[in-house]
Amino acid sequence: MDGQWVAAGIGALAGAAVGAGAVYALVRMRLRRMKALLEISMQLNSTLKRGEQMELIMNTAKRVLPVEAASVLLLDPETDELFFELAQGEKGAQVREIRLKPGEGIAGHVAQSGHSLIVNDTGNDPRWSNRVAEKTGFETRNLLTVPIVNRNKVEGVLQVINKKGGKFTVRDRMLLEQVSRPMAVALENARLYAQVEESLAELRSTTAIKERLESELQVAGTIQMSFLPRTMPSAYEPYDVCALLKSAKEVGGDFYNFFKIDDDHLFFALGDVSDKGIPAALFMAVTLTLLKGKMGPGQSPGELLTAVNDELARDNPLVFATIVCGVYTCSTGELVMSEGGHCTPYVVRANGSIEPVKLKKSLPLAAMEDAVYHDAKLSLEPGDRLLLYTDGITEAENAAQEQYSSDRLREFLGMTSGMSSAETIDALLMHVFMFADGAPQSDDIAVLTLMRR
Repeated sequence: MDGQWVAAGIGALAGAAVGAGAVYALVRMRLRRMKALLEISMQLNSTLKRGEQMELIMNTAKRVLPVEAASVLLLDPETDELFFELAQGEKGAQVREIRLKPGEGIAGHVAQSGHSLIVNDTGNDPRWSNRVAEKTGFETRNLLTVPIVNRNKVEGVLQVINKKGGKFTVRDRMLLEQVSRPMAVALENARLYAQVEESLAELRSTTAIKERLESELQVAGTIQMSFLPRTMPSAYEPYDVCALLKSAKEVGGDFYNFFKIDDDHLFFALGDVSDKGIPAALFMAVTLTLLKGKMGPGQSPGELLTAVNDELARDNPLVFATIVCGVYTCSTGELVMSEGGHCTPYVVRANGSIEPVKLKKSLPLAAMEDAVYHDAKLSLEPGDRLLLYTDGITEAENAAQEQYSSDRLREFLGMTSGMSSAETIDALLMHVFMFADGAPQSDDIAVLTLMRR
């Protein structure tokens, strides 16, 4: 009797030991799975590249769910086909070339239904498609497929194939479903990262283009300024001439020029091209070249503008230029002037009186073929000054959108007695900018003054 009790006691102890061992194994397995899921969560922050995230997640999951192959298939939003984003295993490279039609195979079924699926006998499952197996020669005995869901929308499936040592279980499905959740987060993060990368690439490209354009505009501005006189006449000349161009942008359409035709005659011109930027600068360069090339001894300003207009208007350009020009005779102080749609010049007499120069109006250069330009004469006495300007002066605006106006210009000219040509221009620009009071310059400015000594 005592022996029976001893035997029963030993059996109970053995059973308890076996039960404890089973519980220990189960707890150990769960701990491994929890550790794997923790690693997966941490790996989401290790990289933002989609492929790298998927690879890290799958490698961690396979340590607790040993399988022969694993793959991640994503839905193409345009075709609803499944394509292999990740395919692990010996035939991974061949598998990645395959696309599954909507609903095709176990993966297609899970993508459409949004529910996980365990298939432990693929050969007898009607939903099984052997197209991948035929392509790769890889035998699929069983597989577990779970959807990758992001914001209630299936974006793909996660699939593991051929579990080592047995069949897939409900616990395996639950583990893989837990793995698929961070994968959905990985997809979202990768998508956002890709958008940021694309935006940064576009920004870098835009910045590079902007820098190249700015560099080219600086070169264009330098070239444009090379068309203008670089030095002013010496103090020994019987006249004092000075001019200035201040473009609203890197290059502009205002222009001026002056040069001696012979020892007794000085040619001068100032104009404004209708456009801005590179097109205006090109038209300005052509106009200045024609003015200098066609001006010769004995030719009047009206004849010059008529000849230049014939050249410019011949090709029907999309821009035109207002202009005023003249020839000054140094020995007599006589001025012969002509204009084409430009602002009214002024003469400031030595006694301080201000007179508008009334020229017969003509069309801007290149506005129409066969336009005729007229000459007008006037004289400068010693101390008298001629002022030419573009509408960037009179139309300069302040913050209240008030214009500088011709009245303010005449008021300013009344304060220039005793100033040299250079001092007059400097003071005029200061007067205009003080009126603008910080408002940005919206138009090019060109000014030219000629005084008889």
